[in-house]
Amino acid sequence: MEKILIKNSTIYDGTGAHPFQSDILIQNGKILSIGNLKELSDTYVIDGSGLALSPGFIDTHTHSDSKILNDPAHEHSLRQGVTTEILGQDGLSYAPLSPKNYRLNSEYLSGLLGNPPKNIDMSSVEKFRSHYDSKVSINTAYCVPHGAIRLESVGFKDLPLTGNALETAKNLVKESMDQGAVGMATGMSYFPNAWSDTQELIELCKIVKEKDGVYVTHLRDKNVDRAFGGGWVKEAIEIARKSGVKIHFSHYRTDKNTAGNIEAKMHLIDEGIREGLDITLELYPYPTGSTFPLSFLPSYAHENGIPGVIGLLSDKSKKIELADYLDNDFKTPTGPIGEVILSYIPKFPELEGDSLVNIAKKRRETVGMALCNLLLETKCQIGYWAMPPDEKTWDQINLDIVKLLSRKDYMVGSDSIPLGSYPHPRAYGTFPRIIGRFQRKYNYMQLSETIQRITGNPAKRFKLNKRGAIKEGYFADIVIFDSDTVIDNATYENPKQYPSGIHYVIVNGKIAIEKGELKSSNSGKAIP
Repeated sequence: MEKILIKNSTIYDGTGAHPFQSDILIQNGKILSIGNLKELSDTYVIDGSGLALSPGFIDTHTHSDSKILNDPAHEHSLRQGVTTEILGQDGLSYAPLSPKNYRLNSEYLSGLLGNPPKNIDMSSVEKFRSHYDSKVSINTAYCVPHGAIRLESVGFKDLPLTGNALETAKNLVKESMDQGAVGMATGMSYFPNAWSDTQELIELCKIVKEKDGVYVTHLRDKNVDRAFGGGWVKEAIEIARKSGVKIHFSHYRTDKNTAGNIEAKMHLIDEGIREGLDITLELYPYPTGSTFPLSFLPSYAHENGIPGVIGLLSDKSKKIELADYLDNDFKTPTGPIGEVILSYIPKFPELEGDSLVNIAKKRRETVGMALCNLLLETKCQIGYWAMPPDEKTWDQINLDIVKLLSRKDYMVGSDSIPLGSYPHPRAYGTFPRIIGRFQRKYNYMQLSETIQRITGNPAKRFKLNKRGAIKEGYFADIVIFDSDTVIDNATYENPKQYPSGIHYVIVNGKIAIEKGELKSSNSGKAIP
């Protein structure tokens, strides 16, 4: 289909400007013209009367790196209006890795990312991008993952990056940026990332700065003794200060422990902005998160990846030691491990949707021992999400979210983990929830501003050229939706529910969702 004419829609152009009614002609993957246009021969016409039209939504943080290779249609994301995802998040992905390290890292990340194709070349960012370009339904951009850089430089070991190892790591970052990475991402709750110190991250970020990329960070809560200021925001600010890099904070919002305290949450961020640091942030519109419980284990347990973990868990005395640590010493940043609901456990799918507490009771074990045994039995291939808080706290977090989104430095990342029968609902509902439920309920800012947060802002931040706006000459990534009815339907209890109110999704000028139905099209590009 060469030409598409969209008539009479109300256009939200991604810049935050007031909407306007117009027609749009798409040809050869791009927006050819905008205005009062006549129907032409050999043109597919979409009647946009009464509907809103915007740039395709850009998901700034998702964990689809493996899932989209195994399921290129990527329906759960397309149906939300997402036309671009930024991969490599939390420093947990697959390139640049040698074949040996790819196998090791794939196994280690299987509870978070699932199982990617086995015999695939991930030796460079260029190779990584080639597996997605014109082979999947949406556009993908990539942050080179700090974990992969560490793995290639010093192995799956708690070793410092110094001397030749540091030079190897810096060269890998440079090559990755030259091959199209939009930045470097790290997750300081995860390994091997958390074996680093602040100086290592400063040195790597100097390379990212040279290449005009972005440092994307999930803040440190592990090995905080190695970090400037005890980790968290202080460390991230110091990295930006000393390297000069642009910094982007992943899923930065209030939680049940900080609900209603936005000023305190943003204090150090705002100090950094006043200092002149280039800072942006993202969030998802839910009160709890999702990840893999392998990360609960102490630092030493992760050495050598899954073989090392299995070795410890197979030793009775060491397993008891780890179980005791989980039961008595370890707490997640937002709550105890007893608030875990298993979302993904392919060896025991009947346990998906069940709580770790309930499983432990059935097994007549402590929660820590039950988790240790499950990790051993499944080779650590387990994902989870945390139970939502009480209604009052949830409502306050919602208010906090809309207030944070009203800031011009914010955008949206689903943090989607689309695995198992009980994934976190954000995998199916994030963007309709933002533009539907939150926009209509709270009306904290204009819809045009909300659209800017999920289109223009991320396109500008990550230099996604000629995307994120409705302009002549721009790529035709477009969503057509009913602004009065669009809504998320996914819940914690029933998460795999598609949203309502999204009528058309167009990716690079090809229709991917037509009248709410999925079309077969691998029109996504590896960008920028």
